[in-house]
Amino acid sequence: MTKTALVTGAGSGIGRAVAQAFLREGYNVVLASRRIEPLRETAALAGASDANALCVSTDVGAPDQVAALFDAAVAKFGRVDVVFNNAGAGAPGVNLEDLAFEDWNRVVSANLTGPFLCTQNAFRVMKAQNPRGGRIINNGSISATAPRPNSIAYTSTKHAVTGLTKSASLDGRKYDIAVGQIDIGNALTDMAMAMTKGVPQANGEIAIEPTMDVENVAKTVLYMASLPLDANALFVTVMATKMPFVGRG
Repeated sequence: MTKTALVTGAGSGIGRAVAQAFLREGYNVVLASRRIEPLRETAALAGASDANALCVSTDVGAPDQVAALFDAAVAKFGRVDVVFNNAGAGAPGVNLEDLAFEDWNRVVSANLTGPFLCTQNAFRVMKAQNPRGGRIINNGSISATAPRPNSIAYTSTKHAVTGLTKSASLDGRKYDIAVGQIDIGNALTDMAMAMTKGVPQANGEIAIEPTMDVENVAKTVLYMASLPLDANALFVTVMATKMPFVGRG
């Protein structure tokens, strides 16, 4: 049986690398993000076809769109075995007291409401399919443990994702659904290019930070997805070895 993986935020960066890794591994892949063209580009770069890839424009913060995404996945491939909750957003790096409420809400919608809605719909599908069950992997980020300066919205939501992971992992047991989290540090994507030029540190300095190839993230997600459902990598951290994290601040 060919397994099906659903990847949000699959149009660029980590989501693109992971979606392409699943395709190379022989999965059927459902690719989701707001814009359809980058999704099609992701699939094309992996040599995918309509037979093994489905691109769906989706705002993960919108309940009706997330429900439609999962309905489309089941209609196309019959089941969903793996969900990688990767779509997310950041806010301007301003002082906490200057963060616009609209920016706060936008980050909460993408980073917390989105994974919740996708997890809820994954439960609905996974508990009903045969064979029953599946795996959900949340992108937590290093910021799920340690904040950067001026990152109140991003850090708060990523800390909340840890609670979502723990709660869903517990609630998924009765349905043979394993839920885990990958915390990623300084994977070199377009978004992380700033690390190579210098970013603010907790002591007020600007410093260049080491990065790692994003393919290391894809390999780790594939490992987590490859486990049998009676085993779970609950929390995995993959990071640039020399980045400031252990002892950050």
